[in-house]
Amino acid sequence: MGSLVCGYDLHMTTLKIDFVSDISCPWCAIGLSALEQALQHLQGEVSATLRFQPFELNPQMPPGGQDIGEHLTQKYGSSPEQQAQIRETIRQRGAEVGFEFSPAGRGRIYNTFNAHRLLHWAGEEHPDQQLALKKSLLQACHRDRQSMESPEVLLASVREAGLDEQRAQAILNSGEFTDEVRAQEALYTNSGVHSVPAVIINDQHLISGGQPVAVFENALRQIAAQLSVSESAPRP
Repeated sequence: MGSLVCGYDLHMTTLKIDFVSDISCPWCAIGLSALEQALQHLQGEVSATLRFQPFELNPQMPPGGQDIGEHLTQKYGSSPEQQAQIRETIRQRGAEVGFEFSPAGRGRIYNTFNAHRLLHWAGEEHPDQQLALKKSLLQACHRDRQSMESPEVLLASVREAGLDEQRAQAILNSGEFTDEVRAQEALYTNSGVHSVPAVIINDQHLISGGQPVAVFENALRQIAAQLSVSESAPRP
């Protein structure tokens, strides 16, 4: 699994954070940027290992994808005007945490399963680079309006993250990590995760949605404090 370790004091409480998300989810990009900032603010207080877990918003999306406006109307019944308003809200929220969204939106929405296979590979074999791959994929989708089913787009993100492009190409040309990703998806949906981002702390605390930095910071500080008290309590 991928990891991001923040803080180096051996006496600090270390939190395990599973970030369940989909590449095509704009709120996941906002949530990740906010979580990163919260962890930076907590350096010296809290250390954390961040791991990315798969979730597909549209697992049945066919090749070629679908126009995003058409898709949102079918799925949520929203009008073009409502979609434009939400898109601007997302753009503003992204700007607040340093994530750039295309003002025109994504254009089309695509199947993201191969992206999740590559993220799983990175998490298993190159955990220190999983975060970089995740961020590159999010930028390709939401900033650059790229096709997230395109092997060329996926491999460009692999290169940007400093990962082995030939190894990634071999994964894309095969079914490698298919079973593992499906198993992880089932694990979280069966546990009650039906919307993302879902940020799970130490397998028991859930923070839902693309929350502001302060919400993540306060929640992580409180959880770490509770664990610290628990660990320091005298044992019978």
